[in-house]
Parts: sequence; structure tokens; C-alpha cells
Amino acid sequence: MIENGTTQVNAAETPALKPKRPKPKSMQMLNEQTTALFEKARLAKKRGEKVGWSASIFPQEIAETLGLNVLYPENHSAGIAARHQADPFLQECEGPLGYSNDLCAYAKVNLAYASVLNNESEVELPDGGKMVKPDFLLLTNNICNQLTKWYENLAYQMNIPIFFIDTCYNPCDYVTETRVRYVRAQIDQLIKDLCAFTGKTWDDDRFKEVMKISQKNSYLWERANNLMDRKPAPLSGFELFNYMSAMVCNRGKTSSTAVLEQLNQEIEEHIKEGNSTYPVKEEYRISWDGIACWPYLRHNLHTLKQYGINMVASSYGKAWAIEYEDLDGMARAYCFASTNGDNATTMISRRMEALKKFDCEGTIYHVNRSCKVMDCQMMEVQRQISAQAGIPFTSFDGDQADYRNYSEAQFETRIQGLVEVMKQNKEAKVNG
Repeated sequence: MIENGTTQVNAAETPALKPKRPKPKSMQMLNEQTTALFEKARLAKKRGEKVGWSASIFPQEIAETLGLNVLYPENHSAGIAARHQADPFLQECEGPLGYSNDLCAYAKVNLAYASVLNNESEVELPDGGKMVKPDFLLLTNNICNQLTKWYENLAYQMNIPIFFIDTCYNPCDYVTETRVRYVRAQIDQLIKDLCAFTGKTWDDDRFKEVMKISQKNSYLWERANNLMDRKPAPLSGFELFNYMSAMVCNRGKTSSTAVLEQLNQEIEEHIKEGNSTYPVKEEYRISWDGIACWPYLRHNLHTLKQYGINMVASSYGKAWAIEYEDLDGMARAYCFASTNGDNATTMISRRMEALKKFDCEGTIYHVNRSCKVMDCQMMEVQRQISAQAGIPFTSFDGDQADYRNYSEAQFETRIQGLVEVMKQNKEAKVNG
């Protein structure tokens, strides 16, 4: 592991910035999609229809088939953090609401936000309350157990039901048929219960249509990520983080198809023209492990581009391309999706493949205080990967939403150390 480095970068050596590009059409379309998502939920609520909140890794196609309006607290909390608006919610949650500061910061932001919607807090909502009060919750426990307790608190606080799928912890690198049947039975029951609660009717033909859209979007998302294997990469890697909402919140919608098709077209144009949205010359290619450090994403990018480091691969972004075609496939996929269904063997295998495919020269690991279930295994995963791949890695302390758990100086020092080793490796390779 890289601790402290001594490499210094003089201003004259800093790669020259390329002219600033206008906002691409795909990003404009994505912003319009996000606005529409909240607006449709608001209007549905106004009409007296039931609106839900959902965990990020929940089979979105169920709600889409039923025509339900669903919003995503994790994605919303990330947006608040990225806009540097999280502090009042963190203080409210840890203070008057009485929650521990060790909780997931997404949960803290959302629990405080929910308390405002429930008339239990007077924190000013920076978005005017576009995350409308839910009538039900959609949940799986494939991410972590803390998410389960978070949603249980919301359900108790607002006196609303949770529609829950138990995927169980999976210690194996495969999914047994018994486990598939167990989850499938829950999915069938959840659909029945959700229909009874909302007054909606399940339509198999509509489900098949939604699944075709969903799988096409998963393909397009996977393709956009895979095109980062070109040299130089056609995008600044952090840009792909911004497009994840199309998959998290709208995977079964044709609007996401339009966004992702446009994104792929723009990437292909960059490749054809031999240019990139990465603002400086690409000197080093690295992978990113862990959730984005949303409050300091700008500082992350600013520091990396001083050295010409482009993040071309990420386990975080590609996690949303979940592939299945029917309800049995859905059950199987969600048994193996995310943290509770993964293990070190498969995590290492996928990351080794990515390092090779994208020709990465190093890895940055975000030690995310909010995501302890990921952190507890990832340090050992990274140690093994570094030994097998023969490339250096470094880590930095941060948080997905809590700005207090990050040091700019530490990040800069860790990157300096990483660059020093990557530079030595590159010189050794050139010199034989």
C-alpha cells in the first residue's frame, strides 16, 4: 500500500487544460429526465395516487410494469451531498433526531429530510421538497443490513408499509436453485401485495416490454463503460458517475434508452475524432474502487488531472448493469447483486479482469466511512489484487455524503505517492 509519497509537481509540469466543452446533449437529456421523475411523482401525489421510495438495488421493473411513481433516497442524498447541502441534515439527524454519527450518511440525510416531510423538523429543504412524502417503501437486503433498519425507521415514522425481498447473505460464488426458488416466491407475493395496496393490475405483456427496455439499457450502459478501454479514453471517467441515475432510477424507461444511446453516440464521436472530454493529456490510467466521494468529487478530479490521471474503470458504476429476462432471472440476479450477495473470490476476479481490459496502472480505493460492510472486505481484496496484478494502489479516507470525513491534504499526498510508483513502473517497463 502506498502511504506517503514525496513526488512534487511544479506548476510548469502540470498538464495544460483543454478548452472547456459545452454541456453535452446526453447530459441535458439526463437532467430533463431527472426533473421529470420528481415532477411526475409530485403530480401523482396531487392526484391522490400512491408514491413510493425504493432502495437503489431493487428490481425496478416491478414498479415500472405497474406504472408506479417511485423515488430513490440514496440517489437523492448523493445529489444533496454533491451540491454541498448535506450539513443541516447531518446535524439534525445526529442532534435533535438522536441518531448515531456512525450511520450511513445517505441514511442520515434522508432520515432528516423525511422528518421535515413528516412535520417533525424545520430544516429548510434546499430543493423545495421535491422528494415527496412516500406512501410505501420497496426494499431488498442485498446491499446491507443498515439499509433495512433505515427503511424500518421510515416505515415506523410515517406509518407506511414496506414491500420487502429477503435475498439472504450468499457465502458462495454461485446461486443455488433452492435460493432462486426462495426469492422467486417472495417476488410473486410482493407483486400480489403491491397490486392490492396500490389498486394496480399486473400485466405479463407489459412486464415483457419493460424487460426488453431494461436489458437494452443495461447493454448500453455496459457498452458506454467498456468504451473507456480506448487510449486515450474518450471520457473523463468521473463523468460516468453522473449518468448512473439513468440506471438507478429509470432502468426500465425508454427515456433512459434515449439518454444512453446519445451518450454512446457522443463517445463514438470522441473515438472517431481522436479526442476526449478528459481535460488534460492522459498520462496514467487507474481504476476506482468504492462509492464516489460526492462532496469532494471536484477536488478528486482536480487533484488527479494535475498528474494526467484518468479514472477509466470503476466497480461502482458497472454495478448497475444487472441482467435478467424474466422473474426467475430476476430472482437469480438479485441473489448475487451487491454486497450481501458477493464474496472476495468473485470481487477479485471481476476487478482483475477490469484492470487487464482497461490497462490500469494503479487503483484508488475510497475508504468510505458510510459503507462499513464494503470497507471491511475491500482492503484485503485490494491487497490481493495488487499482489496478483503487480500494480500499486492507494487509499484515502472519505465519505459518500458526509463532508467531515475527508482531508484534501491526505488525498493529495496519497495521490503523489501513487504517481511516484506508477512513474517508476512505467520507466522500468520502457527500459526493459
